[in-house]
Amino acid sequence: MEEQDSNKLVEERREKLKALRAAGQAYPNDFRRKDFAADLHQHHGAASKEQLEKDQPAAVVAGRMMLKRVMGKASFATIQDGSGRIQLYVTQDTPGYEEFKHWDLGDIVGAAGTVFKTMKGELTVSAKSVRLVAKSLRPLPEKFHGLADQEMRYRQRYVDLIVTPESKGVFLLRSQVVQAIRDVLRTEGYVEVETPMMQPIPGGAAARPFKTHHNALDMDLYLRIAPELYLKRLLVGGMEYVFEINRNFRNEGISTRHNPEFTMLECYAAYEDWEYMMALTERLVRAAAGERTSITYQGKAIDLGKAFARLSIAEALREQGVKGDLRDRAYLSGELKRHNVEHTKAQGWGSLQMMLFETLAEKHLLQPTFITDFPAEVSPLSRRRDSDPELADRFELFIDAKEIANGFSELNDPEDQAARFMEQAKMKEAGDQEAMYYDADYVRALEYGMPPAGGLGVGIDRLVMLLSDSPSIRDVILFPHMRPES
Repeated sequence: MEEQDSNKLVEERREKLKALRAAGQAYPNDFRRKDFAADLHQHHGAASKEQLEKDQPAAVVAGRMMLKRVMGKASFATIQDGSGRIQLYVTQDTPGYEEFKHWDLGDIVGAAGTVFKTMKGELTVSAKSVRLVAKSLRPLPEKFHGLADQEMRYRQRYVDLIVTPESKGVFLLRSQVVQAIRDVLRTEGYVEVETPMMQPIPGGAAARPFKTHHNALDMDLYLRIAPELYLKRLLVGGMEYVFEINRNFRNEGISTRHNPEFTMLECYAAYEDWEYMMALTERLVRAAAGERTSITYQGKAIDLGKAFARLSIAEALREQGVKGDLRDRAYLSGELKRHNVEHTKAQGWGSLQMMLFETLAEKHLLQPTFITDFPAEVSPLSRRRDSDPELADRFELFIDAKEIANGFSELNDPEDQAARFMEQAKMKEAGDQEAMYYDADYVRALEYGMPPAGGLGVGIDRLVMLLSDSPSIRDVILFPHMRPES
């Protein structure tokens, strides 16, 4: 029934558009707005009714009509522009008033006049002229509610942004977060760069890539899963502080935390290490949070003001009651079986320890916590620890049980890197679709000599989720991937 009513309204609006076309240009482009709603409120909101009547400040506004009250010889309308809303007062003395009375909610209109305040004190533009700038053929929804409408918000983000101010606020915050991160890095001497989105060998992470084909070169290419190996090539080339904020693509599952296309910050600094990168991560998170030292995420209080906790994987597992030898593969395998976690004989103790951490400990990391002491086995691009080569100088930052950042001291030994690539290649041959490829050119780059360095990756989407109190990654991506509409 709702769909039939909607179709009827669309047809009625198409008839109005037909009449507009017959009368002339239906979608003109000669109206020039001079004032934003927010600026008018800022400049005149504190003025008295009497002062405005005396000064009669001019205003030329435009926006989408969200409310309209026709009252015979005079009418009120509320238009919404990119900055907010402002009320219009249109009377029978306003040219085009009769046409205005038949305009629809959602139409984009322009008005020129003077600013005044109504008897109720609402700032209003008394229109001396009005124009229909763009006809809306589809009626706006009255409100979003329920699962079906949540899906509609993702599919039709353009409608969501019109009718849900909170949604628009999330994306304005996202822009501020990215800018704050850029400001910190540029202030500290980093150079922003761009590296290939399409790569002959997908590297820099353990993930399943999207595959495409370049017709002119007749070669297969992959959408990048990470920019890491190209950014570290720049370290070899002498660009010692570099960063990139851009898209990564991973052909994996979709969840409230995962989208196949997502945004990452990656940065690399020569002559630094993982300890420096942990400190940088704290600075970046606090800069992204602005003046807030604490936030509430889905009803849980999170403290961003005090120093982030540090906890090794072993310590995190001990806190959950795991008491056995955490480098004993047989023990770890037994624990995983007890928790019904599938694993293979090819996986070493490091991989099993990581799986056990993800099963038992990760979900308890509510407050900002750096997890350290990662097994080298699951860190193929990280530098081994001098005091314990079976571990890597690596960390991950967790907040509300979500991985927000991953960083480490970079592996710059070309022979060690080649050996680890070989291990990954064997895993891929054994059926691990997320194992890395052998990248001979990257090994060649390391053979020219890469300075010791630290590297960091921060998930922008998840960080914005936290700072905007959004439960799903789809809430912070303007156009998330969805199944085709039936």
